Amino acid sequence: MALQTEFEFSLPRGYVDREGGVHRHGVMRLATALDEIAPMRDPRVRANQAYLVIILLSRVITRLGELSDVNPGVIENLFSADLAYLQDFYRRINETGTSLMEVTCPGCGHRFEVDVSYLGGA
Repeated sequence: MALQTEFEFSLPRGYVDREGGVHRHGVMRLATALDEIAPMRDPRVRANQAYLVIILLSRVITRLGELSDVNPGVIENLFSADLAYLQDFYRRINETGTSLMEVTCPGCGHRFEVDVSYLGGA
């Protein structure tokens, strides 16, 4: 079985480009050690540690809608709900290697898996 290294996602709100186009569906790849280390050299991260997530996400998101380049400027202009979703999605796929989450029905107690990649939106 091959290792899955890319995961599709759908943002709750979506990135709105300059022309008013909304980009919600994208692909995030697993992070490498370099993806987590390289941003530490960025002067924006040195000046503000919170900027780390911006650089990191811009490195691992390989596609967002019809955008040809997902750069820090794109990530900076996401809605807060989308940024929070992407941070959780990043953590989930890099820690577990999957976008599946085990849940339990509160009514009957049945356990099953849900693909969280589409919980952001349809």
